Amino acid sequence: MKAKASSLGRQGEELAGRFLARQGYRLLARNYRTRLGEIDIVAEEGRTVVFVEVKTRRAHDCGHPAEAVTPAKCRQISKAALQFLGETGREGQEARFDVVAVTLPLAAPPEIELIRNAFDLSYGS
Repeated sequence: MKAKASSLGRQGEELAGRFLARQGYRLLARNYRTRLGEIDIVAEEGRTVVFVEVKTRRAHDCGHPAEAVTPAKCRQISKAALQFLGETGREGQEARFDVVAVTLPLAAPPEIELIRNAFDLSYGS
C-alpha cells in the first residue's frame, strides 16, 4: 500500500510542477530535504520564492487534499524554508507558501488547484 501512495504522490508532484511552470513559476528545487523536513517544490514567481506543498488524492472521500496540510506540517515546511533561504543567500527575499491540491480520479482527467498564500511562516515546535 505504501508504494502505491508514494507513486500517487510522485505523479501528483510531477503534474503540479508542470502546472506551476505553465503558470509562470520557475522551478528551483524538487523534494528539497533537510533534517528539519522536506519541501515538495521550491520555485520563484517573479522575485518571490514560493515553497509549495503538493497533496494528491484519488477522490475527496476523506476530504479535500489541501486539508492534509496540518499545522504540524506547516511548521515543518517553515523550518525547511528558512534553511533553504539561508543556504541560498535569499534571507531578505520575499517568500510565501502555496499548496497545490491534485485529485487524480481513476476515470476522469486530473484536477489541479493552486492555493496561493495557503499559510504563513510558522515558528514553534
